[in-house]
Amino acid sequence: MTITVLDSYSTMKQILQVPVTDREGMLRAMLEPTTGMYRYFPGEVDLVAFHRQSAGFPLDRDEQRCLDALETLAAADAWTRMQRAFDDAADVLLGATPGFRAPDITVLLVLGDPGDANFRGPSLGVTGFGGISGYITITLWPYPENVERLECTAVHELHHNLRYSPGGVVWDPMTVTVGEHVVGEGLADAFARELYGDDLGYARLGVPTLHDDESFMKVVSGLGITGMQNFTAWVLGDSIAEHLGVTPVGLPTGAGYSAGNRLVDAYLAATGKSAAQALHTDSAEVIATALAARSGQKSPE
Repeated sequence: MTITVLDSYSTMKQILQVPVTDREGMLRAMLEPTTGMYRYFPGEVDLVAFHRQSAGFPLDRDEQRCLDALETLAAADAWTRMQRAFDDAADVLLGATPGFRAPDITVLLVLGDPGDANFRGPSLGVTGFGGISGYITITLWPYPENVERLECTAVHELHHNLRYSPGGVVWDPMTVTVGEHVVGEGLADAFARELYGDDLGYARLGVPTLHDDESFMKVVSGLGITGMQNFTAWVLGDSIAEHLGVTPVGLPTGAGYSAGNRLVDAYLAATGKSAAQALHTDSAEVIATALAARSGQKSPE
């Protein structure tokens, strides 16, 4: 298994310094190595259009602001730190799952859009896409909190990638449940916390609702909902859902993450497993064991 963190720093710096008319072609070339990430999308994906929709850095404004942000990431040694984190975390995950053959993975770190209010606000300047085997993209704005958590963001996405790789959990967009998505986020956070501690390991999005029992029970009520088109509000919360044109369900931002952490922590405590050992554990088992432990019942055999 080889994990390659692409040198997007050099390319993004070049893109932001050439004439605007030349930028789209250069961006498309930078994104080309991740084309396989979109293999399940209907039809051919316009990589540049998807970049814009995903709060990637703009091509026609805020050049100096973005260049300064790039230098912040470079000064923090972001690419080297992420490569080291991926390699170290892969050793842990593969050591805990003997017999599992992990894929090679291509990783792209992309600067986010400083003018996107949803990205820099509710999303806290960081999004990750690691659920398609063999590819990870991380879109980030270098707030100090995000720079500090670079390693945690990396290994969170790696846990997703290996969970949904061949030989692991099958993610069928039509039949997958909110419960699977929530448990997946909880396991990925638990893995980051095992490696880097609770202060850094939690995805920032879910921290404010970690002890919100009302939100937790609301998420639990929706764990059986199927079809990933329905997941945004249940996992990310109403604010981000409404921004994306999805119907809200009455949840604060990141409620699915915090609920996932609580379910996974209860499961790991009841079974004595680590998040690495639970890489491919069925979400239904995690949920049943966690809820039984919460109610004081015996966990299912």
